Amino acid sequence: MIVDTPSGRVQGLEKRGVLQFRGIPYARAERFRAPQRVEPWTEVRDATEFGLTAPQNPGLTEALVGAQERPQGEDCLVLNVFTPAADERARPVMVWIHGGAFMSGAGSVPWYDGTNLVLRGDVVVVTINYRLGALGFLHLGHLDATFAGSGANGIRDQVMALQWVRDNIDAFGGDPGNVTIFGESAGGMSVGTLLGTPAATGLFHGAIAQSGAAAHSHTPEAAEWVTGRLLSALELSPTSVEGLLATPVDALLAAQATVEAGRSLAFSDGEGPPAGRLTFQPVVDGAVLPGPPLAAVHGGSAAGVPLVIGSTAEEWNLFHVRARAAGAMTEEQLQRRVEPLAGDRTGDLIDAYRTGARETSPDAVLCSIMTDHVFRIPAIRLASAQLPQAPVSMYRFDYASPALGACHAIDVPFVFDNLERRGVDMLLGGLDEGSHALAGRTAQAWVTAARTGSPAHDDLDWPSYDTGRRLTCVLDREVTVEADPGAGHRALWDELSPAPLSPTVVD
Repeated sequence: MIVDTPSGRVQGLEKRGVLQFRGIPYARAERFRAPQRVEPWTEVRDATEFGLTAPQNPGLTEALVGAQERPQGEDCLVLNVFTPAADERARPVMVWIHGGAFMSGAGSVPWYDGTNLVLRGDVVVVTINYRLGALGFLHLGHLDATFAGSGANGIRDQVMALQWVRDNIDAFGGDPGNVTIFGESAGGMSVGTLLGTPAATGLFHGAIAQSGAAAHSHTPEAAEWVTGRLLSALELSPTSVEGLLATPVDALLAAQATVEAGRSLAFSDGEGPPAGRLTFQPVVDGAVLPGPPLAAVHGGSAAGVPLVIGSTAEEWNLFHVRARAAGAMTEEQLQRRVEPLAGDRTGDLIDAYRTGARETSPDAVLCSIMTDHVFRIPAIRLASAQLPQAPVSMYRFDYASPALGACHAIDVPFVFDNLERRGVDMLLGGLDEGSHALAGRTAQAWVTAARTGSPAHDDLDWPSYDTGRRLTCVLDREVTVEADPGAGHRALWDELSPAPLSPTVVD
């Protein structure tokens, strides 16, 4: 199948009745520079193989989702299209932004194959790559003004991919006027960030944020700390942008690993990114993000964009696996890890999460606290910020793995209805009628949201969210609706660290 696009003709392939066009370049970018449109090509371009993945070190999430080894390279700004037909049907478009802590992942990961969503919902699915780690999120504007915005180049890439969708997707049977962005983990954080990114306004019309919201962005000060540590790891001078440009990719990745190893997501010594924040993430430096994304959403930046948002019940279990393997956490270690979050209210926070909990060990309490701090509370705050502007639907994904519980990323194969992919049955402890039924309901909810703005459908009761009852759809073998789950913990977090909604703009 050959499709004629404004960029040139592309030849795809057909699998299971779905057309796939793989590895289509949507932009080019010099290192640390903003992406640029690709030059149109004249010959038919082979789009039957996935393109290069962004340079990266192995990631925990990718090990879980069964990522396959693929060639890496800086020329990685490609996307993949899954469509029922390249006709004029103007179907809803779903653009997937992958996760991986802004340091790993790719749109070609097998769990992200869009075939079953296409077959279920008569939609067009697009999965994208974007630059990662230092190549996508290293802040350099304070060293050289010509690199202003480099700390959000990965977001710039995502905007460029959405511009490509706007300009090209009708050739693949998609409707450029009905585009929903969806993503998980760093992909969900990207969705939240795009809701507050001026350059993305009008490029999408619905949003689904899974295990990520609008809380993960760096101040210039925190980003400068990361830049300084990376330059030190490379034994470069504190101002050597030229040295970074000349550094081989492998050395850059090794330095990233050194910086990452020097800090813990669950603990901060007062320097650099706060506890629970990623080493590399979008930087609010005024070039791409004029202010914090959450504040922008609160101010109406995403007016009219329906939002589906939520988290899994036990997100942090995945990130705590290695710590558990090293031995049980002590009470003193728990106190030390929670103190950066709660200060002199540390005891209150620990007591609140221990009271009434099924598991009360230090490890279990830390996982519950970090699940809320990093994922659930930011989701609630983004939902609340968007409510005055558009309908919002909230969920909690409770389906549990025998080994890891309802951990981070467990929802992904259900969303794509890809339970048969390699590694899923091992994670879930086997597949049965209940898991397949939930995958059907969840995938149908996502494609229904892309079509109508609401995830509710004939087989799934999912009421709208508001700040009164806070009705939340709990996705499990038996789907239920709960009013304001974890209300006490939510209220305590609002006391400890109120949502930062300041409209402060970086010049």
